Amino acid sequence: MMHAGPAEKSGRLNIGDQIMSINGTSLVGLPLSTCQSIIKGLKTQSRIKLNIVRCPPVTTVLIRRPDLRYQLGFSVQNGIICSLMRGGIAERGGVRVGHRIIEINGQSVVATPHEKIVHILSNAVGEIHMKTMPAAMYRLLTAQEQPVYI
Repeated sequence: MMHAGPAEKSGRLNIGDQIMSINGTSLVGLPLSTCQSIIKGLKTQSRIKLNIVRCPPVTTVLIRRPDLRYQLGFSVQNGIICSLMRGGIAERGGVRVGHRIIEINGQSVVATPHEKIVHILSNAVGEIHMKTMPAAMYRLLTAQEQPVYI
């Protein structure tokens, strides 16, 4: 959100929220460029009605792995989950493709090399607690990408 912009000032939107409709016009399934045009067309209005779905940026995942014979059921590349085995223990635990792993069992792995993340996960058994967030949001929050304000 733009600092001191209308969305931030309202106090009603949070990073990660999804806008489902504006003034009764559904945005579901519309291309991003169309949604941006709709929002830009509202700049002169003093009040708008949003229907939003709260989507906290960080997802908490719990994988239950009884022992090392069980595959975790996902692959990771540079901290980002790139594939998921359907029906596996990772999918049942809430792991999502396209999310970046930011914490494993309470330990930050943000600056951890890929090989070490793989080692930690490969040797983990029992309850494996992870925190993840969409990779695109991670890049914005760490200033690897610049947001496009509308």
